[in-house]
Amino acid sequence: MSYISGARSVPDSQVRISSTKMEGIGHKKAIQVRSRLGISGNIKMNELTKSHIDQMEQMSCQDHVVHWELKRGERADIERFISLSRYRGIRHQDRSPLRGQRTHTYARTCRKQIRK
Repeated sequence: MSYISGARSVPDSQVRISSTKMEGIGHKKAIQVRSRLGISGNIKMNELTKSHIDQMEQMSCQDHVVHWELKRGERADIERFISLSRYRGIRHQDRSPLRGQRTHTYARTCRKQIRK
């Protein structure tokens, strides 16, 4: 079992499915990376060589923001909202729903500490 940009790839799965498991890489970006490298989407992951896997990882990290960089950017945005005392930042601090959802009867996952 190999890891590509922090995402575990199952050896029996096809390349087109495994490449979308990387965080920050969707269907279209996965197609772009595969077409640049000349890899078919129907090949299984265990049929790829180590050099193909390394090239896929290098190409996806070079052109797109993936995995840790993406998470770091999201966390920086949240911290910026909190420091500016924006509404979304306050809701993040309180661990309340951000986008107008009800809090009286739903949002139990956000209110775990309140719930008895």
